[in-house]
Amino acid sequence: MGLAAATSERERRDLVTREVMEESRLIRFVAGPDGAVAPDLGRKLPGRGLWVAADRASVSTAAAKGLFARAAKAPLKAAPDLADMVERLLVRRCLDQLGLARREGALISGFEKSAAAIRGGQAAWVIEAADGAADGRGKILALAARQPSPPEVCGAFTVEDLGLALGLENAIHSVLLAGGRADRWTQEVGRLAGFRPLRPQDWRQAGSSDRPDAATESGPAGAFDGRGSVS
Repeated sequence: MGLAAATSERERRDLVTREVMEESRLIRFVAGPDGAVAPDLGRKLPGRGLWVAADRASVSTAAAKGLFARAAKAPLKAAPDLADMVERLLVRRCLDQLGLARREGALISGFEKSAAAIRGGQAAWVIEAADGAADGRGKILALAARQPSPPEVCGAFTVEDLGLALGLENAIHSVLLAGGRADRWTQEVGRLAGFRPLRPQDWRQAGSSDRPDAATESGPAGAFDGRGSVS
């Protein structure tokens, strides 16, 4: 399963490269009432959409070079930390999706239950706490890698992040089951991959059995090989 869900979508043009790509690979921005550039991750805010590829470098470039103002033909102001703001919002959306998945029964937690779901071929995503113990993580990821169709792996969140999102005291090992919720999560976390690695660098440095994947090894462009538009 790839990081971008295989859906038919509208296409937009990226402000930075002027290349066209699907909306799911872009971040929509709008002009706020005060003339500030505001991220619209849900694509619901009124006003003309200003679209930028979903990666840190593109958002930072658009802000630094005044591309939002140029595209809107208006004196818009983009905060210097706009890319950080987008990352925080994407993290929140991803964690909220996991909370919904748990309430729906589409996400299970705990080492044994996660391992059983992986063995049974039910896992779309293995979600490991970034700061969890290396030995348990190594066993889970080695098991996932041995499956005929290995699930995707995410280690972008801490134990505390996951615990708050899932309402659990010790959220280290979780599995997101295949289905509609996993498809929606895939789109959200795919955009997040442009702003932070889905697998922490120190996992590999510590010699865990985690195997590198394209999204982490090649950076944001590995997850999203296109660009997208100003609506």
